Parts: sequence; structure tokens; C-alpha cells
Amino acid sequence: MAEERYGDVSVALRGNVAEVEIHRPPHNFLDVPLIRSLADALEALDETLACRAVVLCAEGKSFCAGANFADRDNEAPSGTTNPLYAQAVRLFACKKPIVAAVQGPAIGGGAGLALVADFRVVSPEARFSANFVKLGIHPGFGLTHTLPRLIGQQKAALMFYTGRRIGGEEAVAWGLADLVAGADRLRVVAGELAAEIAEGAPLALVSTRATMRRGLADAVKAQTDHEAKEQAWLFRTEDHREGVKAVAERRPGRFVGK
Repeated sequence: MAEERYGDVSVALRGNVAEVEIHRPPHNFLDVPLIRSLADALEALDETLACRAVVLCAEGKSFCAGANFADRDNEAPSGTTNPLYAQAVRLFACKKPIVAAVQGPAIGGGAGLALVADFRVVSPEARFSANFVKLGIHPGFGLTHTLPRLIGQQKAALMFYTGRRIGGEEAVAWGLADLVAGADRLRVVAGELAAEIAEGAPLALVSTRATMRRGLADAVKAQTDHEAKEQAWLFRTEDHREGVKAVAERRPGRFVGK
């Protein structure tokens, strides 16, 4: 199978493992077209019999630095739906096991994207952060469901309330990631794990994964509906405008509660 492109996403199948790579370096900021392209690619791999496992990776310094708030349209989504999250739910509904190779920052929605995967292989330089309160908004991308499910309510609350960054080795210790590898070996190790998974019987593998993730896509849909509703009003606050400036200027926010 030759390399295929879905917008800024490439797919290359080698044996029974597909490498799905995001090409928006250096920071791979996410938006609706990117997540739609990623969902299109993964859904196509669901229908590709030769594909039994996926390595999800990204070109550049960051795995995904979330949304680019500095360049975002000032008109935020309203109501209980968000087009970005509708595409995110499609990711969680895909069938094949995914190993994410996280080489650098996975911030905000980028952390949510990393948690779509079944496993995360990280470099010591990886950084996970759910920094939404620093931006004056509510967490999104289903993180309020997926993060506690992965690391427990207490550690998830710590990440949400502080916005602190968790490094690669600490992420493994917390259960946020599964393996750590040097940057020069990161994709090799991720590929080895995916290849080990792909050795299993494909029908049994998909069936077992469906059981392990039973109800996950529906739960993420319900949670992102709630997250979008909370974000809609918080996007319009003075604190959100200040948060965007503060993060861009790398300083604490001067919040006023309005």
C-alpha cells in the first residue's frame, strides 16, 4: 500500500501496521479539518483487512499543542455541540488498536487526542497538560471522561485544576503513558508495540478491543456535549481573553472572575 493522504494526515501501511502521521509542524495545532482528516484515515483503515494496528504520530516538535487560540476565530461555538468534538467522537468509535508516539508537548485538546489511543509511547521530552483553566475555559475533547478513566479522579483533578505539565517519565509513573523511549527510538518502540499487537488474531483483537472500550464513544459524545456547553459561555468572558494573552506571553493570568 502506497502512502495515502487525507488533508494534513498521511497513512503508510507496512505489513499489518499502519503509520498515521499528522503534518502540521512544528506544533500540529488542531482544528475541525485536521480531526476530520484523521477520522477519515482511521475509518478507512477500519475497512483495510491488512491493517491490524495503528501508530499515530506527528511531524515536528510537538505531538499536538491543542487549538491555536492566538489565531482562532473570535466567534466561539455555541450551544451543546461543537463541530470539532463531533469529529473527535468519530476517532473514539474507530475499531483498530492505536499506539500513539508522543515526542513532545500534548497540550489541551492535543492531550485529548493522545488519549484516543489505546497506548502511549513517550519520549522523556513529552509533556502532557490539560491547561484549560490557564486559558479561562472548561476542559474539552472528552478529557473530563478519558483522563479520570485512565489515571484516576484525583490525579485528573490535579491536572485540570492546576494546568501543570507532566513529563514523559512521570506520565509513565502515573499511568498516563505506557513506555518511555529516547526521541531517536520513539517510533521504533511504538512500531514494535503495534507489531506485537498485530500478531494477534484480527477478529479476536477487534472484538476484545470493542469490549474493553465498550460505551466509550457514547460516553465521550455525552461528555463533549457538556464540555461544549460550558466552554460556550466561558469563551465569552474577560478571563478567557486574559488567559489567551497570558499563555501567549508566558505569564500568570490576571483574572477577575468576569
